[in-house]
Amino acid sequence: MALRSVRERVIQTLAYELGGLLLATPAYALVFGSSTVESLALILAMSIAMVLWSPLHNTLFDFLDLKLSGRVASDRPHCWRMVHAASHEATSIVITLPVIMVMGGHGFWEAIMIDIGFTLFYGAYAYLFHCAFDWARPVQSG
Repeated sequence: MALRSVRERVIQTLAYELGGLLLATPAYALVFGSSTVESLALILAMSIAMVLWSPLHNTLFDFLDLKLSGRVASDRPHCWRMVHAASHEATSIVITLPVIMVMGGHGFWEAIMIDIGFTLFYGAYAYLFHCAFDWARPVQSG
């Protein structure tokens, strides 16, 4: 079976989260007028939550794709890349909403709106990141 190794998943997840931190932290600080440190703490907490969720989601998605289509992740067509990104972001809302409410000091509805904003941002980012990652580090058939 040709899936990414645990090592590759760690590299993929860490690279994805680092890029997200570098992009989302200043954006949140700018929009909500918070300090860079406060913004970084919130985005970092969300990142940690997602570091725990992302490898599991990505592996399950790759396994399902392999079972249904017989193809490896790096051969995934763009329409399935969009499904992958959308499923990742939809499930991330459940994980990150409590973090935004507690650490960001936002009420439920404001946190939902913020989470939707992050979801839209990270959805586009996930698509672009995974295209680039698969190009740079294709799955090795074995």
